[in-house]
Amino acid sequence: MITSEQVRTVVDRAVCDSDGNKIGNAKHVFLDDVTGKPEWVSVKTGLFGTSESFVPIRDAAMVDDHLEVPFAKETVKKAPNVDVDAGGHLSEEEEHRLYEYYGIDWDAAWEQANQPGGVASGTASGTRTGTGTAAGTAAAAGGAAGMAGAAGAAGAAGSADERMRARDRGTAGDEAMIRSEERMHVGTERRESGRARLRKYVVTEEQEQTVPVRHEEVRVEREPISAADRNAAMSGTAISEDEREVTLHEERPVTEIETVPVERVRLTTEEVTEEKTVKGKVRKERIAAETDEDKDPRR
Repeated sequence: MITSEQVRTVVDRAVCDSDGNKIGNAKHVFLDDVTGKPEWVSVKTGLFGTSESFVPIRDAAMVDDHLEVPFAKETVKKAPNVDVDAGGHLSEEEEHRLYEYYGIDWDAAWEQANQPGGVASGTASGTRTGTGTAAGTAAAAGGAAGMAGAAGAAGAAGSADERMRARDRGTAGDEAMIRSEERMHVGTERRESGRARLRKYVVTEEQEQTVPVRHEEVRVEREPISAADRNAAMSGTAISEDEREVTLHEERPVTEIETVPVERVRLTTEEVTEEKTVKGKVRKERIAAETDEDKDPRR
């Protein structure tokens, strides 16, 4: 359960589901106008926080440096879209839709809001507003919920109109006017962008190598009979037929295929930082002086 004192620690913190999956960043905490207790938190979701979803904060808890809610990430991102009026309140019908979506008993919430010690049924205790990033709505049964920002969680209950007039008068009691403007904060979120895998497959290719081979050839050698060999040569038949045989040899190329490991391949990842430009629209207040003469149509 988040207490009013913890509200200032919730804003701009990461919001995660019970499995530790980051849903987005908490932007605004909303107090119940009847009980004055934190009732809802708005969470910026989507790429660059382009969407804002409401999630009940009654069963949430601060865990380390983030807010943990008992709802799955997809459940929060698919919550109904609601419209907030200029005063930062939500209609009872839209708030009823949020209760129904998250499975919260509307009658039980009404009974809890009107327990002894609280404000009477149907009477708003006043809108608690903070400074800076206070925006969004959440309605309690029988009344509308007020806005609470990072710095306004511990603010006292009172009339919203009186506080707005005090804001324009300034803190010194003079007739100064406060000028405000919106600031754009750009953050990053980590998401899965793709997968890479190693796949081994077999290809067949032709290889060509040249090797030297040897072979034997027949060559006829002739030499004259010398006087010393003449008697031996004449010892046989004078004229006859004869035959001699010689075995020839040659080399032939032989191939042998063997499998050998040649390299080790693995997948690694590395972070690459690049610059990306994000555009957004912010509103600024401008102050200009005018007199009654400026409004005179005759001028």
